[in-house]
Amino acid sequence: MAPEVRLRIVPLVASATEIVHALGLGPYQVGRSHECDYPEQVHGLPVCTRPRFDVTGSSAEIDRLVRDTLRGAVSIYEVFDSVLEGLQPTHILTQSLCKVCAVTLEDVENAMAAGFSTHPRVVALEPDSLEDIWRDIRRVGEACGVADGGRGLVESLQQRMAEISLIARDGAAPAVACVEWVEPLMEAGHWTPQLIAMAGAAVTTFQSDPDILIVAPCGFDIGRTAREMYWLEQRTEWNDLRAVRRNQVFLADGNQYFNRPGPRVVETLRILAEICHPALFEPTMEGRGWRRYAEAASA
Repeated sequence: MAPEVRLRIVPLVASATEIVHALGLGPYQVGRSHECDYPEQVHGLPVCTRPRFDVTGSSAEIDRLVRDTLRGAVSIYEVFDSVLEGLQPTHILTQSLCKVCAVTLEDVENAMAAGFSTHPRVVALEPDSLEDIWRDIRRVGEACGVADGGRGLVESLQQRMAEISLIARDGAAPAVACVEWVEPLMEAGHWTPQLIAMAGAAVTTFQSDPDILIVAPCGFDIGRTAREMYWLEQRTEWNDLRAVRRNQVFLADGNQYFNRPGPRVVETLRILAEICHPALFEPTMEGRGWRRYAEAASA
């Protein structure tokens, strides 16, 4: 069902853009953040944000720049208030979970401090868990006048995930560690442990000698992750890890899947299921969502 009022939506978080389009509200999106890159048609929309430093460096360099920026009490992201005002938005979608991952509610409020003529409604997503992702989808639907669509979308996604999980339960439960940053080493949190459990696996850590190691750094695709793997390879315990010895190290697209709390969380679960239970799942996401490290490293 179409909304009753003419919307002008500006998502400033990549996952929010995906939620907007999954709700059928894509025609009403008039702007985006520098990170909003899916679906393809959003690339032509005006960009309203940018990072304050070069994000093409190594994991360690990015971590240092993030810490230096936050230490100076400066936001990591710049919001182009004049561009945003010119778009005359009725709704701005942002997030309040992480100051590092994306534009925050505080960034938006600072940009709006001078006053916006349209007085847009600001919706801040807070996806700390899988349940929060469902709540955020429903909240966006309600805010944009398509509450029924929001509830229906959540039910559809939950059903698809339940079907994957049901098949995964028939397999053995490997111990899986998922890394979301390589230097410094950071384990994946928030909704990822829930997805690992739904994929019929046991959640463990890098240091606990996992059966399977998945590396999916925030904001990195598979190719960039492969170039950063030397940080893990130089760790003293690397060659002794069971996953390394058994060729059970996998690279996943952290940018498009693992670190996007939106509709494609279903695809993230599918990636985990394919990796953990290759005998039960056809590798439909292999190549675009995940690759075995040995193959990616030699490519």
